[in-house]
Amino acid sequence: MKFQNDFVLIQYLKNGNEEAYVYLVDHFNNRLCTYASSLANDPLMAQDIVQQVFIKVWEKRNQLNANFPLSNFLHKSVYNEFIDQYRKKRAVTLLEKKYIDALNSIVEEEESHLDKRLVLVKQEIENLPPKCKQVFLMSKQDGLTNTEISEYLGISIKAVEWQITKAFSTIRERVKVKMQGYFFILFPMFGRKFKY
Repeated sequence: MKFQNDFVLIQYLKNGNEEAYVYLVDHFNNRLCTYASSLANDPLMAQDIVQQVFIKVWEKRNQLNANFPLSNFLHKSVYNEFIDQYRKKRAVTLLEKKYIDALNSIVEEEESHLDKRLVLVKQEIENLPPKCKQVFLMSKQDGLTNTEISEYLGISIKAVEWQITKAFSTIRERVKVKMQGYFFILFPMFGRKFKY
């Protein structure tokens, strides 16, 4: 009974009260899952959306606004999470198409010819200046974002972008071929937008 008032419930949540969190999940889970299902038309995705919302509520409980109706906040959070997951899923779908198209563009090459090109591309990556090579591999091989690379190396995001652009330009100039398909083969994480 003590948690039926939103203001009280939020204060307990902010204080890290696990009993309040259990009440929150029990009280809102079913209706939020129903709402998420109406958006996603996918029960499993709906459950994942709601789960992510509850996790984020707990992680950011200190930011909860006691003056804002909790039910409205949770439903808005479900909607925002649905949009985020939809965009990610759509991005993956587009990336898969980009991957297939890139591979199709080189699939007609003879196997020996393709192998030679891949070896050449690898060699040119190895020949890049040390800092340029490091940034390029962190981005395309390890899958780090420009921001993550910037923070790890202690350089600006513009510097990261420049090193990646420089790497692409250098490799393309030396190998004299359209690079996208080869990078997809060499680096499964490859798929970030770039100019080539």
